[in-house]
Amino acid sequence: MTTIIAMTRTPNTHGDMKRMADAIAFLTARYLDQPSLDAAAAAVGLSPFHFQRLFSRHVGVSPKAFVGHLTLDHAKRDLAQGASVLAAALEAGLSGPSRLHDLCLKIEAMTPGDYAKAGAGLIIEYGFALSPFGLAIVAATDKGVCALGFGDEEEAMFADIGARWPKAEYRRNDARAAKLAGQIFGKREILPLHLMGTPFQIKVWEALLAIPSGTFSSYGAIAEHLHNPAACRAVGAAVGRNPISWLIPCHRVLGASGALTGYHWGMERKRAMLAVEAAKLDQDESPSTSAMTSVML
Repeated sequence: MTTIIAMTRTPNTHGDMKRMADAIAFLTARYLDQPSLDAAAAAVGLSPFHFQRLFSRHVGVSPKAFVGHLTLDHAKRDLAQGASVLAAALEAGLSGPSRLHDLCLKIEAMTPGDYAKAGAGLIIEYGFALSPFGLAIVAATDKGVCALGFGDEEEAMFADIGARWPKAEYRRNDARAAKLAGQIFGKREILPLHLMGTPFQIKVWEALLAIPSGTFSSYGAIAEHLHNPAACRAVGAAVGRNPISWLIPCHRVLGASGALTGYHWGMERKRAMLAVEAAKLDQDESPSTSAMTSVML
């Protein structure tokens, strides 16, 4: 039985971050229509100038750059190279300065024996915080973040986390969740992760960490990287069970054709994440041009 103990709760603020999350949702849902800057600003109750400034500050790219990458055409070009090329990229990511080092993530994996206990004896603190991708639930043990998810309803979001480790003791702590969210979506600090899964799932999740931001992989490439090309289905299942969204980037795995396959926290959110990362990559590679942002989408 899942045990829940109430702790101090801090109210969610509905300020700039909420507006930017709403803006991302608005633009993602309508990207094929290429909405104007005025329309996007009006949707969140801001002037175009103020909206552009806040979006660039909180999301890290301009609205125009974000919308321009929502088609994911770049992903289809990369995936056209085939699984072997993507698997090689994974190897390079693991052997070089990978995402793991870039984000200063410190990984500790649960032993198979502890995983089999379904969370018995664990205390998991969880809470809710605003993020660029909507309401987030952040959960952590004493060893690090064990879950990060997104949604619209707190009850359903907690039920999803609670079902993963049903015998754990859960304590709500929004203050800790807000602090962790600040580290995840804001300033970069050393952030410990506590991976709680089967040995195969953890291998897949570690492979996901090697996919650089702004790039993509496929289930076949990950299976090939694990020296088991026939394990595409098992890889897909493990990707789908990843409990730490965004940080362990399961959103970077697409179908072999470049199609957006399933995402536990919503397909539009996956598209938005990929667009933000791709726009930031372009911005980093062309800093002189990215500084000249347009006032129209």
